[in-house]
Amino acid sequence: MRKIVLFIASSLDSYIARSNGDIDWLFTDQNYGYTKFLDSIDTVLMGRKTYEQVLTFGEYPYPEKKSYVFTKNLDFQATDDVEVVTHLESFVKDLRLLDGKNIWLVGGSLLIRDFLNQNFVNEVILSVHPIILGEGIPLFVNPINTTALQLTGCQTYSSGLVQLSYDVAT
Repeated sequence: MRKIVLFIASSLDSYIARSNGDIDWLFTDQNYGYTKFLDSIDTVLMGRKTYEQVLTFGEYPYPEKKSYVFTKNLDFQATDDVEVVTHLESFVKDLRLLDGKNIWLVGGSLLIRDFLNQNFVNEVILSVHPIILGEGIPLFVNPINTTALQLTGCQTYSSGLVQLSYDVAT
């Protein structure tokens, strides 16, 4: 069965973006394992708001990956680069059974919550940036189930970024 990996960055106070969705505070001076991670996946999952934010950066950045956008808005229209999903549970169960590489859960917080609450996440790779935003879009939103994690790796960088890798305990 394919693994679903939450690969995400946060501030030290656990925000994944500013309140307006801006991620201008993310470090771009190094790769931080991003290219290696992209090579390990062939499928991208994200919520509608995250998808709309990604599109503000220009062209869709993952055209070579199978991409799905989750939304409860039945009228939502996406570009040709992605498929829209409205029923999370049955879709994800079927997707995990298909042949392929790992699956990237990009975000946002509501989708992360839903995936954690359904026990769909297998690994978490969290890049903690040494900045306190004070407010913004939180990494985790309530209600969320207790989820035990096992640390499998910790990489520190000269920039002060710390990348924590966890397996979700079963």
